[in-house]
Amino acid sequence: MMSPRKRVCCIFLTLAIPWVGPISKAQLAYPDYYIPIPDDSSQKNITKEKSKFTKLVWSDEFGKSGLPDSTKWNCDMGTGCPQNCGWGNNEMEYYTDRPENAIVKGGVLKLKAIKEHYQDAGYTSAKLQTKKKFAFTYGRVEVRAKLPSGRGPWPAIWMLGCDPGHPEWPACGEIDIMEHRGFEQNKIFGTLHYPGRSGGNADGGYTMIPDATSKFHIYSLVWSPSVLKFYVDKFLYHTVINSESTPFNHDFYLILNLAMGGNFGGDIDPAFLDATMEVDYVRVYQ
Repeated sequence: MMSPRKRVCCIFLTLAIPWVGPISKAQLAYPDYYIPIPDDSSQKNITKEKSKFTKLVWSDEFGKSGLPDSTKWNCDMGTGCPQNCGWGNNEMEYYTDRPENAIVKGGVLKLKAIKEHYQDAGYTSAKLQTKKKFAFTYGRVEVRAKLPSGRGPWPAIWMLGCDPGHPEWPACGEIDIMEHRGFEQNKIFGTLHYPGRSGGNADGGYTMIPDATSKFHIYSLVWSPSVLKFYVDKFLYHTVINSESTPFNHDFYLILNLAMGGNFGGDIDPAFLDATMEVDYVRVYQ
């Protein structure tokens, strides 16, 4: 998720990954580096890096039906107004804490976007985050999820930095473990936002999978003092070098949300009624 705010310059080195050519920002808000997911599960993109982080330090298995666990999650509310209307991205939803928008059922968290008139917005949805309840520096994050279909939904699994010395975006740093948008079905984005590389100039990569909206997949991040690596189902598709000059060396907290439309999500299908992002588990290892 991105928000247009103050920029600060820093040096950040990205590993060379094949570039498939320019695409207009109207089609793609992030730089377009592409690695396909191979069909053969023995491919070399399966990494040994994950073995460095094997101790489970935090998780939600969504085993208890009802509202999301309030000891682990906060619910963001509203439209971001007045300070950050549209959550900085011209999004169209009003976030609520209602069970209609966020519920745990059958061992799965369901974040549901609904077309309805609510508090001067045309859509409702949900956004959960762990700010002041859980944050960490370095480790492995795994989220098993099934994404919503249809043009308009913008699901995201991401993290924001909570460095008191650099509270503003993008100086705080943003790690987007997974983003997807309805008008480009099955295209999975992994992206970093930081000073000098944010918004439309963010440091991103993507890959394609055949069934993001019909099957569960594991979206994961391996984050160390030297590197950040993005995966889908164990396959590496984006790698970025970390260093002391970047904002990726302090605590970050987790965020799950389902936005509607916006700068990245694009136009919403007029026939849209509702869509659901399902999350089987969230796990953090160190």
